[in-house]
Amino acid sequence: MATIFSRIIAGEIPCYIIAEDEHFFAFLDINPLSKGHTLVVPKLELDYLFELDDETLSQMIVFAKKVAKGMEQAIPCKRIGLTVIGLEVPHAHIHLIPINSESDMNFSNKKLTFNNEEMTSIAKQISEQI
Repeated sequence: MATIFSRIIAGEIPCYIIAEDEHFFAFLDINPLSKGHTLVVPKLELDYLFELDDETLSQMIVFAKKVAKGMEQAIPCKRIGLTVIGLEVPHAHIHLIPINSESDMNFSNKKLTFNNEEMTSIAKQISEQI
């Protein structure tokens, strides 16, 4: 059975797309730690990031860098934090999180809520910078 991320990539589940190419897909996290919190996933469905071959992993990091640069332009923050946890969905993914302090990366923090219009606007702002 396809993961939720594979279903999002296939268009079966709606999302707020940030960027996409032949191999990777970036979209807003619907339970964000901060405004602009984005997930970067390979279109290839593998459970664990370090199962990716070296070339694909390298390309994924370069893709994530491009997304992060767009995020920096669109979302006021000190940095774009990057983390890999990978326990919540069995599909390799990277979290890109606009941060102003290390505590902004704490997944125990209360998640933010944005309505559809706000999420659409955030995605558009980031996409336009990529």
